[in-house]
Amino acid sequence: MANFQLTSENAFKVKTKFLRKYRDLANEPLDFAPGKEDQLIEDLMRLVKRDRTYIEFTIQKALADTKGNRL
Repeated sequence: MANFQLTSENAFKVKTKFLRKYRDLANEPLDFAPGKEDQLIEDLMRLVKRDRTYIEFTIQKALADTKGNRL
């Protein structure tokens, strides 16, 4: 179970920030959609080769300041 919840408004910002940090993911079909948080985490874990804790922390950090550009 994910420690965050995406909405349609903040999913786009999180995706933008994540793709800015990992530019090589631009060609990958990532589904940043509400209700599919666990699938998103699993996909990102596989693509960036990091553990679940890191992926959740990074997404939560992006959600903390959706108006800013920093991740």
